[in-house]
Amino acid sequence: MMTADRILFDALVPWPLIWAGAALLVALLLFAAYRGLSGWWLRAFGGAVLLLALANPSLQTEERDPLDDIALVIEDRSASQGIGGRPAQMDAAAAQLEAALDARPGTETRRVVVGDGEDNSGTRLMGALAQAMADLPDARLAGVFLLTDGQVHDADLQPAVPAPVHVLLTGEPEDWDRRLAVRNAPAFGILGEEIILTLRVEDQGAVPEDVQGLSQLEISVDGEPPVTVRVPTGRDLELPITLAHGGLNVVQITVPEAEGELTTRNNSAVVQINGVRDRLRVLLVSGEPHPGERTWRNLLKSDSSVDLVHFTILRPPEKQDGVPVSELSLIAFPTRELFLDKIDEFDLIIFDRYKRRGILPGLYLDNVARYVEEGGAVLLAAGPDFASADSLFHSGLANVLPGAPTARVIEEGYRPAITEMGQRHPVTEGLDAPYLDAEGTPAWGRWFRLVDLDPLAGTTVMEGIDGRPLLMLDRVGEGRVALLASDHAWLWSRGFEGGGPQLELLRRLAHWMMKEPELEEEALWAEANGQEMTIVRRTLGEEIGEVEITNPSGETERLGLQQVAPGRYEGTYVGADIGLYRLKEAELESVVALGPAAPREFEQTIASAEPLAALVDAGNGGAVALSAGMPGLRDVRPGRPAAGRGWLGLTPRNAYLTTDVRVAPLLPAWLFLLLTGLLAIAAWLYEGRRARRAGAA
Repeated sequence: MMTADRILFDALVPWPLIWAGAALLVALLLFAAYRGLSGWWLRAFGGAVLLLALANPSLQTEERDPLDDIALVIEDRSASQGIGGRPAQMDAAAAQLEAALDARPGTETRRVVVGDGEDNSGTRLMGALAQAMADLPDARLAGVFLLTDGQVHDADLQPAVPAPVHVLLTGEPEDWDRRLAVRNAPAFGILGEEIILTLRVEDQGAVPEDVQGLSQLEISVDGEPPVTVRVPTGRDLELPITLAHGGLNVVQITVPEAEGELTTRNNSAVVQINGVRDRLRVLLVSGEPHPGERTWRNLLKSDSSVDLVHFTILRPPEKQDGVPVSELSLIAFPTRELFLDKIDEFDLIIFDRYKRRGILPGLYLDNVARYVEEGGAVLLAAGPDFASADSLFHSGLANVLPGAPTARVIEEGYRPAITEMGQRHPVTEGLDAPYLDAEGTPAWGRWFRLVDLDPLAGTTVMEGIDGRPLLMLDRVGEGRVALLASDHAWLWSRGFEGGGPQLELLRRLAHWMMKEPELEEEALWAEANGQEMTIVRRTLGEEIGEVEITNPSGETERLGLQQVAPGRYEGTYVGADIGLYRLKEAELESVVALGPAAPREFEQTIASAEPLAALVDAGNGGAVALSAGMPGLRDVRPGRPAAGRGWLGLTPRNAYLTTDVRVAPLLPAWLFLLLTGLLAIAAWLYEGRRARRAGAA
């Protein structure tokens, strides 16, 4: 507790009148002195006392509680501060600084710990400083201490600090690091075409001479064994890559650890590239004109990514109409070119109500079967001809078809339905969801024809009358086959009785045949969101096992998944580390990258006070390397240099809190009147005595 006194004035009359009276008094005194009048100085004192009384002086006494100075300590505990010996260095420095501040009288220490910023924004040290200053009064801030490696990522947002700012720098003088930087990586690439990744291997800090110049680079795609190449450091490199499959391709690029480098956390980069097909080449062969033919053509032509080659057999060889061949305007069917020479250039072949008419020799159809077994795709939309003696089943295609016709064609109305297995299969999973009525039955239109089939292989995903197969899917060798046992799908496109999802069904069929990963029946993948991943397992089976997760450091964990829909299981996993995670369940394997491809915290790992130089200079503070030892503390006056060899300065603020204020008149009013009167009488007596002396003389 301490007290402080001061004199206050609360004038009884306006201040201009007091100043005017003072001016008049000074003028009269000058005149009296000029004329040599006696007693003028006594009248001057009397006038001054009168003016002082009009100013009404009071004595104010304050009782004050002194407040401690505040020293703000901000600790950078971001990821880059966790490498090497920096954690121990930080702990020791924080403890020594706290002890030194506690030993300083009248000092309060406030500590703020800063971690990694959200969304890979790096170290937000200036934001933490501004927020901490907003919670304390500037009049008490004696100094700011930043324990950091100096690599902050919001240095351009430096706040104004009314006290010295000091940087205590972690790290060692001999620190060096090697970093892999991805300069350019496309988000998607065309399958089969070469794309270019631009990379750079950089060395930072005190790089030893024996590791300068060259480095190795390991490239792995989707977790496959890596390929190793030697590359120069400090130069941009162009790495050509060809994507092998559609969907997400995970490319991991790693620089092997060099002896003595600071960290390996920035030696790897994970790039995720979506593989897309440039064009989908489709061959549509229609056996004869019918209402569904144009529907197939319109559906395929509506997709700009589809290159369609369409042939319709308008005049089969057995037709005898007497028209000379020279007068026919249509081109001949290039059977050899399509089914022998260029068949492998097509991604999908569709036979729409096609039957054997001698146009395609058996050798050509055998070649179509070979095309399927070697990775091709065939969709057969069957009409009544498929149940006849001219059926394609009675050709070389029989070896790849999943169903055999019974020679019966049922002509009656029915609504296509998705089978229990179809609810699990990605081609038909949820296909009926937009059409379900209140009772859970698909309210889509009816079809009126069904070719009766005996299942031979594959999976029946849609059924018709009395549970008979309607849509069958099968894998044959490396390829895939779909058999649709009706030619009435066009009724859905025409909107009959509300229509149905023909376009979506065809899209899924085409993508399944193209082996798109998102439509595989047995699939394992993960969807990443920051450091959290949602693991998805799709299967046609009834049960699955636990998923084995291998983190970037090589440690494994097991996670059980919960069924969320028929054939679909999901689970959530949070990864502690940034990098590539490997997933495995039964024979399925997958990889996923968590976190940013290149963490911002590890772009610059060598400690440096340069990003904070402007903030330090503004407060006359200093930057000290902790490797040279902990500096001492001193008090300095505001505006003076606050750093020197082996010491850092704090500015005493002498702040206080006023607890009580008392105000009392400086003199009572009667005393002012008494003094004024006495001085006036003294002046009168003095002048009278001088006058009598002058008369006697």
